Amino acid sequence: MKSLPFIALLALQFALVPPAQAKLSKAESAMAKTVAAEQDRSIALLERLVNQNSGSLNLAGVEKVGQMMRAELEPLGFEVTWKPTPETGRAGHLIAVHKGRPDTRRLLLIAHLDTVFEPDSPFQTFTRKGDRGEGPGAGDDKGGMVVILAALRAMKAAGTLKDANIEIHMTGDEEDAGDPIEKARADLIEAGKRSDVALDFEGLVRDGGADMGSIARRSSESWTVTATGRTGHSSGIFGAGVGDGAIYELTRIIQRFRTELPEPNLTFNVGLIAGGETASLDAGGIRGAATGKTNIIPPIAIARGDLRTLSIEQSQRVRAKMAQIVADHAPETGATLSFDPGGYPPMAPTEGNRALLVKLNGVNRDLGLPEMAALDPLKRGAGDISFVAADVDGLAGLGPWSTGDHAPGEAVDLPSIARQATRAAILMSRLAAEKR
Repeated sequence: MKSLPFIALLALQFALVPPAQAKLSKAESAMAKTVAAEQDRSIALLERLVNQNSGSLNLAGVEKVGQMMRAELEPLGFEVTWKPTPETGRAGHLIAVHKGRPDTRRLLLIAHLDTVFEPDSPFQTFTRKGDRGEGPGAGDDKGGMVVILAALRAMKAAGTLKDANIEIHMTGDEEDAGDPIEKARADLIEAGKRSDVALDFEGLVRDGGADMGSIARRSSESWTVTATGRTGHSSGIFGAGVGDGAIYELTRIIQRFRTELPEPNLTFNVGLIAGGETASLDAGGIRGAATGKTNIIPPIAIARGDLRTLSIEQSQRVRAKMAQIVADHAPETGATLSFDPGGYPPMAPTEGNRALLVKLNGVNRDLGLPEMAALDPLKRGAGDISFVAADVDGLAGLGPWSTGDHAPGEAVDLPSIARQATRAAILMSRLAAEKR
């Protein structure tokens, strides 16, 4: 059955909610109507954003998307700044500030301008297919930026934006972060320190058809194990004074990782291996080169992988276990473990984050929508909100629902743009009215 337009669905939802339970204020009802009435405008903006390529390494394209967002935000009363980041090899970030009453809570909204699709990708344009909008970044994260704007326009029309303290950070390198990442995320981290609530507008996750609330995101760290051994003729392998060689030692370490490290909310992947008479990785650690012969015991083997944890404490504990395993190497072999600098920290499921989900579910109840359960953090990846998670309570996944992210055919569910914008407008209005 063809889905109803969002405005019709909204009217139906209100009709089904008994008046005694409907708790939307006049301004909140007006926001819901504005979002629904402007859905075509939101879709048209999404199409324009998608059709401007902004792959992370297309610096000019990322900046053009930033200019498009500036044109939308300045009429809403935001002071907009473009912060170039040549020191990290990326385009920069868009920062927009709306100053309201000094005694109310400060909201930090997070999204990103870039996509994984560079100019040489064959997937470049927006195509509408009924309730689906297909295109590069349609969901991740140009759909999220459209949700932010739809919510802010509704707030302005209803009069709730006027007194709100809102700072928006739209990074230009979320999909391929600049280096060093400490510099690439310095402005975002400082914004988190001066904010009271962080709201991340990457995509909504649905599980079993139900909208889920994201109160946690796991880290993303990269590691390298380099094993060494004595080389020589293969006929002597395993013998005294020779040992197992580097490749056996590396595989032993990886197998111990697999059997000894597992615990809840932890994953660790091996993404690249090179070993032989010679072995090396390129500067980015994404390509390996090796030489060897079947009758030569390999003196070197290298493995690269990632580590994802739910808390800083878990990360520290797992890193220590990995180091113990690597240090316990076999006779006549050696091994070292290193972690790349930077990486994405975890966003732990704190009580403050849970309290924000309770408030979001208050919005859902007043809209006549089902409550959103907390998403299993194994079901979503790392994100920029994690850089502020140590300093401020937050919610992620406030963008639209999409499928096929990061691959040709990525498609956003267009009705979810209006639903998410309605939720966000009411939630932000309520939060922004609270005293600090």
